[in-house]
Amino acid sequence: MTPYRNKDARSFAAAVPAFLTGKDTPRDFLERVIATIDAREPEVKAWVTLNLKAARKAADESTRRYRAGAPLSPVDGCPIGVKDIIATADMPTQMNSPVFRGWKSGQDAACVQALREAGAIILGKTVTTEFAIGYSGPTTNPHDPKRTPGGSSSGTAAAVGCGMIPVGLGTQTQGSTLRPASYCGAVGFKGTLGVLPLGGVHPLSVTHDHLGVIGATLADVWRVASVISLSIGSPGCPSLSGAGAEPPAAVRPRRLIRLHTKGWDEVDARTRETFESLVTALRAHGVGIIDREVSREVAELEHALDEGVPDGLDMIAYEMKWPFSDYVARWGDAIGERIRGLITRARDITPARYEAMLENRRAIRARVRQLAQGTDGYLTLSASSVAPVGHAFTGSRAFLAYWSWTGFPAFSLPLMRVGKLPIGAQLLGMGGEDGRLAAVANWMTRDLGG
Repeated sequence: MTPYRNKDARSFAAAVPAFLTGKDTPRDFLERVIATIDAREPEVKAWVTLNLKAARKAADESTRRYRAGAPLSPVDGCPIGVKDIIATADMPTQMNSPVFRGWKSGQDAACVQALREAGAIILGKTVTTEFAIGYSGPTTNPHDPKRTPGGSSSGTAAAVGCGMIPVGLGTQTQGSTLRPASYCGAVGFKGTLGVLPLGGVHPLSVTHDHLGVIGATLADVWRVASVISLSIGSPGCPSLSGAGAEPPAAVRPRRLIRLHTKGWDEVDARTRETFESLVTALRAHGVGIIDREVSREVAELEHALDEGVPDGLDMIAYEMKWPFSDYVARWGDAIGERIRGLITRARDITPARYEAMLENRRAIRARVRQLAQGTDGYLTLSASSVAPVGHAFTGSRAFLAYWSWTGFPAFSLPLMRVGKLPIGAQLLGMGGEDGRLAAVANWMTRDLGG
């Protein structure tokens, strides 16, 4: 396996020691970020709105705190991009929809409030697909402008992928954080459903919506997720397990369950070869790999997942009836075709059908947990290929929908490349065990990464 190395990625976590010694400052770091935006944004088109005046003011305040030896938190001075379905008090939140053009919420989302209070610099709003589920925005892939950056967290992933920001916020309902992270050569993380707060994030699906974090490194991602969880939390849910200034200490997995699923049928020969090389590298490091070829239980679970996960889109459609049925009634064709189709689909889903889908998901979750006993999680691809050519289609969700449906934590790790383009390995864990999964991710990025 030839590891992937994104030479454009810019880590904030790696810069902090220099802030503490005075060799560097948050303001100087921000100016390097802005210079990259000036150079790359005309082609990449990651941003909807930038607030450079406020960002520079915040960076100067952070610089003073570091000089006094009193940074507020592990993200003090960190420039962050915010997906444009997440509310910000000082910038519009426009959802990539003409009906929300110029709309301001008047307040920060819970995650944005937590980051501001921790001294982070909210640099601007990044491009999303329409309401994070509809038509695409203008963003291109930072490694090949002819290709999609993935969606729906398109702008955040592209901005991280070319060093415009070290880390940013996205969301995931089916594949919207991990897929663009895979395509853009970044680390992507979605925690256990509900562990990171969604207050102030435009809703799609109560059973599927996750706040996501995309960053240059695992350390960047983990400290942002941790600060959000520890400082503001998520009502009704425990805090992020293993939260802290640094990721949990690296732990080599003893055994991982490799999942093929139906997504494997989409995978081209070069991507198959690349992923098989990763599996071989894991085995060479003493990691046991269990898959459907050697375990009937794995084969049976894959079948159950393949049969159950199509329910996910029906669940999402059912849960989108508010507010999207109102949007369609008021604005008609100004709402994109895919969203209108989902609202039409929802009309045929009865409460009894919805309850049956919830019960089936509960049963599959239990099977996933049971099979994982004695292992350190599941492993699969983050995407069925590198980023496809074109911008209207943001890529397949074939490998990603399963763990969004279960609501369990997942990472996309930029460990592989096909040609010169990145593709992620997806590491999958059990609900509530985010920290344990992060420890394995830490080992994989350290021992298998570039």
